[in-house]
Amino acid sequence: MLLDPRGPRFAAALTTVVLAVALVTGSGWLVLAQAVVFALTAAHPRLGPYGLLFRALVAPRLAPPAELEPVAPVRFAQLVGLAFATVGAAGWLGGVPLLGLVATAAALAAAFLNAAFGLCLGCEGYLAIRRLTGRPLAARTPARPG
Repeated sequence: MLLDPRGPRFAAALTTVVLAVALVTGSGWLVLAQAVVFALTAAHPRLGPYGLLFRALVAPRLAPPAELEPVAPVRFAQLVGLAFATVGAAGWLGGVPLLGLVATAAALAAAFLNAAFGLCLGCEGYLAIRRLTGRPLAARTPARPG
């Protein structure tokens, strides 16, 4: 399965906002909500909440994508985000605010890099693992017209 790469980037922008608000407010519940979004998206990237918003509200206003990307790196990146958000939420809600702060800030940094520069750290990590195990995977493929 292939995805429009602008969808995950849009999701990263929303994630950036959510995690920035969580970091400023120290809201473990907001970090936990983001963890749920990561989990849903990892389970099915096309049906994640932010992906649905992208496809309903943003994609119809854009030209078709020039390239498509495989789902597997995006799914892996969502699992990495889930891990950081889960640790962050546990820190905030468990009375260890430094742990919550560090884990949330790390997730925020990764989301911001993707949103602002198109650099998906989790995706790159997935591709690096594939190369190291001798199973390379193309990062993107040209989209077919129509």
